[in-house]
Amino acid sequence: MARKVVGFGEGDLRALAGTRSFERGLGYLDAVSGLEVGEGSVTAVVHGTDVYEVELTLDGDEGVSGWCDCPHGQEGNFCKHCVAVGLTVLRRAKTIPHQRATARARGSGLEAWLSALSRDELQGLLREHIAEDRELRRRLELRAAAARSDLGTVRDRIIALIDPRPFARYGYIEYADASGYARQVAEAASALRALTADGQAVQAVGLAEESIRVLGEAYGEIDDSDGVVGEAAAAVAEAHLEACGVARPDSARLAEWLVGTVLDDSNDVTDLDPLDYADSLGPSGLARMRQLAVEALRRRPSGWAERYLTERLIKAEGDVDALVALHAQDLDPFGATHLLIAEELESAGRGDEALAWAERGLWECAAERYIDGRLVDYVCVRYVKTGRAADAVAVRRDRFRLERSLAAYRQLRSAARAVDCWEVERAAALATLEEDARCEHGCRYGGPVLIDALLDDGDVDAAWGEASFRADDRQRERLADLSRETRPAEALGVYLRLVERSKEPTGDRAYEHLAQLLLGARDCHRALGTEEVFGVYLAGLRTELKRRRKLMSILDRHSL
Repeated sequence: MARKVVGFGEGDLRALAGTRSFERGLGYLDAVSGLEVGEGSVTAVVHGTDVYEVELTLDGDEGVSGWCDCPHGQEGNFCKHCVAVGLTVLRRAKTIPHQRATARARGSGLEAWLSALSRDELQGLLREHIAEDRELRRRLELRAAAARSDLGTVRDRIIALIDPRPFARYGYIEYADASGYARQVAEAASALRALTADGQAVQAVGLAEESIRVLGEAYGEIDDSDGVVGEAAAAVAEAHLEACGVARPDSARLAEWLVGTVLDDSNDVTDLDPLDYADSLGPSGLARMRQLAVEALRRRPSGWAERYLTERLIKAEGDVDALVALHAQDLDPFGATHLLIAEELESAGRGDEALAWAERGLWECAAERYIDGRLVDYVCVRYVKTGRAADAVAVRRDRFRLERSLAAYRQLRSAARAVDCWEVERAAALATLEEDARCEHGCRYGGPVLIDALLDDGDVDAAWGEASFRADDRQRERLADLSRETRPAEALGVYLRLVERSKEPTGDRAYEHLAQLLLGARDCHRALGTEEVFGVYLAGLRTELKRRRKLMSILDRHSL
């Protein structure tokens, strides 16, 4: 019955909000107040962390939609407050038709009453509300000034709307006041667009630029956690773009303003994209903007904003040589910039130059143990595509000799197999890793890379030969896992030693690891035909660690 009356049910609310928000909304039923039913909507107030205004739009058979000024609701979500209001409506479903009829009657009565008023009476009523509502007064003053082309008053009204001081009670705008300030900024944006529409685009350009400056100076002192001021400021920027499209201001002056605004460290409120103004700037304005960006980068070579702007402008013009020159001024020591240049050249159809830059990167970074792997991949892929697979092997060999890592070993193996020379390359690579193992007795992150390489090749017997006096626990466990059936006695010895070391650590992960070690040990005993011995060992271990209930539970789950 409720669905027929109000056009939705609890299932619709759950579907809109999701289970989590729906369940939370149940806890706010007693926090709903001021429920007001209109002809096609319902409004209410919900008292939560703050006091939130909620509006549900009822569309008959098409369902329900909701809006709330809480942070979650302002992101476009059907929040828990909307759920609470929706559930309240469902609880009062029987009264909804009467309330809607009453709302229609009120609306019709108001319309009839206003229509019957004389001009003097309407003006008196409006003056009464203007005296009581400051925001209404300012909006109407702005409209009146625009209608009579009183640009001085229009400017004063817009700047008053942008002025943050009335909201900055303690020298900054708190979170609770940000939405109120954002509404005023949005109103200023609307006024700027109205100016443009009324043939005052030139004035709108100047006022928008002044507004953006004020917003930029104030934004650092605003708690805009929900981004509402930023959204309103974006509307001001859009109004400026729109006005420029109509007014066609001097392209050089516009270019100077855009570059100055984008590079202004204090202006974080608007995310202006100068290329959006390409039509207004024209070729001469774009050229002037690029000149200014290059000069700014020359003054501050380390400036991220200067470099980013210059790069975007050069890309927009399609000047690949200028882009290469820009990147070449600050080459990364690990080859990332060389790769970037190579990719730009290749995109421009200049493949030979692209490969030359990538090769230069390998040469200039040759002494670095760590180099951008994408650059090495780039060179090797292109060598293979052009029939130079042997050169790709040489590159992989050089990188392996410098890095001495398992990853470099794998890459060398892949390249060498492609030209059927892995046997020779493998012998040399293993000799290098053998030398490392003798000198270091391990590596920075554990046992020797030699053992990992042998395991990766599937040479388990050779890995056992090295592991007897060089491997770390990780490598020994890996060997044991691979040898439960072929070398059960040796694997069992590894598992039992690791179990003893794993008794002390606690926590789910440690207990799960201990269980896996025991499972490995059990498999070894089965292969040896000594399962009874394992049973006695396991019983003793459970007795020793019986106070660790979580461990006992995990062992039970694994049937241990």
